[in-house]
Amino acid sequence: MVHQQRSQARLSPFGDTEDMSNMARVLAPRLAHFAGVARTEHVTRAALEMNVPQSTLSRAMARLEQDLGVELFARHGRTVSLTPAGRTFLASVERALAEVERAAEEVRADADPATGKVAFGFLHTMGAETVPGLLHAFRADHPRVRFSLVQNHGEAMLEGLRAGELDLCLTSPVPDAPDLVARRLDEQKLRLVVPADHPLAARRRVRLAEAAEETFVTLEPGYGLRRITDALCREAGFKPRVAFEGEEAETLRGLVAAGLGVALLPPPTVPRPGVRELAVTAPRAAREIGVAWLADRPDTPPVAAFKKFLLSRRGGLLPA
Repeated sequence: MVHQQRSQARLSPFGDTEDMSNMARVLAPRLAHFAGVARTEHVTRAALEMNVPQSTLSRAMARLEQDLGVELFARHGRTVSLTPAGRTFLASVERALAEVERAAEEVRADADPATGKVAFGFLHTMGAETVPGLLHAFRADHPRVRFSLVQNHGEAMLEGLRAGELDLCLTSPVPDAPDLVARRLDEQKLRLVVPADHPLAARRRVRLAEAAEETFVTLEPGYGLRRITDALCREAGFKPRVAFEGEEAETLRGLVAAGLGVALLPPPTVPRPGVRELAVTAPRAAREIGVAWLADRPDTPPVAAFKKFLLSRRGGLLPA
């Protein structure tokens, strides 16, 4: 057919990703119309069902066939029937439309004020006690809101915000970036953790400079607590000698208990045998905990409710 040959000459080949992307943009608006005509096998009836002028629908089907370079329908007066190519195309179109509908239902469900979802990130050290307590308190008034929880270090969570994978995150230090909004919620004192048989273990308080010759165990670079540790040691006049780097505070406590070094850590959820936790008198050893979110991103109702709840916990975020 001349019509088919002209279309194929204009459109083929679909040789690269840009061509395929352009074709998808061209075809997408017409797919639901095609499915409607294919279902009814009657352009007039399909136009009435979809509330589309018959002339508009007829032109859309003709243009769709032209863009594809194949005949999708055989015309029989006012009725139509699918060609073999049309039946093949319909199977894929119906799958695509079903997936779009599924995606639409999912995003509507996630935004539902009563049953929607919040993607919430937090530091590993917040996971054992702080976050479960927060969620328990929040769900007293929002019992059906769902959560997608992510534990990670601060930099990874900020990237999660920017990538749209997280709605909110609890992190430390409190970030200062033009594309983020951050609010300080609380402060957590850090302790110098030493083995139970360490010469300093009998003390209750210590100046950090007294640990200048010690071997340290720390979190890996990129973790907020690692940056705080390096900064406090620098303020105390030394650079820590790091023997082990880990990803989780309680693992570091285990290394300290085994006599492999000392560490600056937040208080444990439960006391750990084999270590002593010493208050640091100088410099002031503490970390700020804050909540962050991406600037200029609209909140769904459940995200807005949880954000408001977190901000209401200023000064009372952490267990006493």
